Parts: sequence; structure tokens; C-alpha cells
Amino acid sequence: MNEMVGTGAMSRGMRRVGRMDIAGGGQVVVQGHLAFLGHMSPPDGTSIIDVRDPANPEVIAKIAPPDRFSHTHKVRVAGDLMITNVERHRRHFYRKGELLEGAVERLSETLGRAPSDAELAGAVGIAERDLGDLREGHARGYGDGGFRVWSIADPANPKLLSYVKTGGIGVHRFDMDEHYAYISTEMEGFIGNILVIYDLADPTAPREVSRWWIPGQHIAGGETPTWPGQRNRLHHALRVGDKMWAACWYAGGYVIDISDITRPKTLGSYNYHPPFPEPTHTLMPLPEPIAGRQIALMIDEEHDHVPGQPHGFLWIMDAGDPANLKPISTFQVSELDSPYARAGGRFGAHQFQEKQLGSLIYATWFAGGLRVIDIADPVKPREIAFHVPEPFPGHASPQSNDVDVDERGLVYVLDRDRGFEIIEMV
Repeated sequence: MNEMVGTGAMSRGMRRVGRMDIAGGGQVVVQGHLAFLGHMSPPDGTSIIDVRDPANPEVIAKIAPPDRFSHTHKVRVAGDLMITNVERHRRHFYRKGELLEGAVERLSETLGRAPSDAELAGAVGIAERDLGDLREGHARGYGDGGFRVWSIADPANPKLLSYVKTGGIGVHRFDMDEHYAYISTEMEGFIGNILVIYDLADPTAPREVSRWWIPGQHIAGGETPTWPGQRNRLHHALRVGDKMWAACWYAGGYVIDISDITRPKTLGSYNYHPPFPEPTHTLMPLPEPIAGRQIALMIDEEHDHVPGQPHGFLWIMDAGDPANLKPISTFQVSELDSPYARAGGRFGAHQFQEKQLGSLIYATWFAGGLRVIDIADPVKPREIAFHVPEPFPGHASPQSNDVDVDERGLVYVLDRDRGFEIIEMV
């Protein structure tokens, strides 16, 4: 039976323990009694929250982005080190500035005169009222993208150790451990994000050790992409053992051998675009087998959903041969499974917890909330619990964006727009 919680939440098999009214974000990670949140928009950057009492979480530190044109919406921790990304805020909007010059030329040739602001705005896909902002942002450019490394030996007082500048619009999601950072970033001479691995032996001066990219991205090296714009690019890559498992947006998933970390080597890939329309967000193998099989999880990010097309969903993959991934099954959520499915905002899948928890997967579904899926039988994934939060005032739907699970089994869900919840199974 579904249980209504509060004024508009809906749960089955789960119970909300705590809820914070806090700026929305892109990532939550939990280490010990601390939750680390990367917020979506300046002036909010990174929050460190004490969750020892999950019913009363307490912010103990806040870090602002380096400037008002950047956001720091991703965060990772390993031991006493924390890394936060630095990426151009509103990057998709400001990227349209690159289209302005070509649009003026085409329109002038077609019209036989200079285009009006309304015509130019329509050609690049923005509202006329935003054209001044786009022009200003294009003229200003952006050179602050990268990542920052912090000491969190005293988590209430994080200490900045280094700020590594990369290129383009900067760093998106990434992975790290106590030895290396596995950074997804734009770099000079490449189109779209690539993987750049940094040695953290001296966290005050991270040292680049290698790069990996999809053939076609290295335009300065003479490569030519076979896709438009930044459509095929690294979203982020996760290290498990001596392999990186890379989600590459509309290029699907790649498995990379880093047994020699100075020379990453592609082992294989799996791409389902087309016919499936939503981009690949995360690819992760499960270290322990399920039902005697080596499994990898792959999940879409619902991005620009087109009615009539499938929503983003979860893939269960056979990873017995990492060079030859094969789909076993999928798990999908119906619009009927959330009262907010058509209230506004995105609905489909986004992310799962990036660690193995037996056969259970905790995955966020934007307006579909948190879904708990059991893959004890990988051929027949089965939902065993869910929690769909009510949105905060001013928001039409929840936008459950990221999830992590701590050693106590508590589940942490960060909303993209606003709000942070702590949930437990019942």
C-alpha cells in the first residue's frame, strides 16, 4: 500500500527521517557522520552537514564558488581530502553565444539586411529579452573552469590546498580516491569533456598523468568528430580496480584499462543511441556477482524528453567480458507511479548510488523520486520500495537528483531545485 507522507509525498516501504530546506544541488556524498552537498547555483557552492542525528541535520560549513559566473555542484571526498568542481554556470545557455556570429551571417544573407534582435534570438533558440545577457557572456568568455582540492581534516573549517585550472567550461562530474582524481573536463584542443587523470600525491599541486577521449574529440590533433557539437563526450568515469567505467552521453558507455595509468586504453563500448533518446549518465560495475553473473549498471539522464519517446531508465548489463558489455534487462518507471509526473520539470531517471549494496539499487527519477530496485534476479528487476517527496513551495514537482546511502542504511536524496531528505527503509 502507498502511504502519503506530509502534504504531498508518497512512500512505500520507506519513511522520511529528516528534511532540510536548502538550495538544490547536483551531488551528495556521505562519509562517516558527514554529508557533502554540491549546490546547483551561485552564491551557494558546497555545504558540509553533520548527520549524526538524521532527524536534525546541521550545516557545519559552507563554501562559496570562486565567482558568480561559476558553479560548484559536484563534490567527492576520500579520507581527509575533498574535491569540488568549478564549471561555468548556465553553461548550456552561454554556449549559444558561439552561434551568434554564424546566425548573423546566415540571416543577413537570407534577409538581405541585418537581422533584428527578435530574429537573431529566435535563430539561436533564446528569448529576445535574454539576448543582451548572451552577448555579454560571450564577450566576457570564461577561463575559471577546473577543480579545487581541500583538506577536511577539520570539516567545519575546510582548507583550500589547490585550484587546478583546466579548460573550456571546466569540470563536470568526476571520481577520486586518496591517490588520484579522475576528472571529466573540457581541455584546449578537444571538443567536449574528456578524462584527465591527476596524481594527488601532493594535493597542493596535483599533477596530470594521462588523458583519455573518444576518437574524434581531439580536433587539435587532426581528429574529426562524426557528431554535432558536444553530443559525444565523457560525462564521468568511475574507477573500479584497474578499469575506468565511462558514461559518454550520446556515445553510450566505455570500459577503459588503466593497469598502466599513464596510458589508458579502451577495451570496449556499448551504445544504444539511437534508438533510445536519453544520454548515458553513469556506468558502474558491481564488484560482487549477482546470481552468479558479473553485472554493471548503466543509467540515462532524462534531459530533453520528447513526448512519444521513452523516458530515461536503468539498464542492467552483463559485464562478464568488460570489452563486450551486453544488456540483460531494464527497469523503467511509469508516469502513473508519481503524482508529479506531468506537473512540470523532468520525470525520468538520473542517478544511482555509486557503491554496491547487495542486490539493491537506490536510484533517483527526478519527478519520480527515489526508487529502490532489487536485482537478485538480474533478468527481472523488481521495485521493492519508493519515496516521492513533495516539492518545496514555488516548485511544481520534486526533482530528485542524486542519492547516497550510509553505513547505517540511511538514504540521502538531494533535490536539483530545492531540498535534502534523509530516508530509511521500514
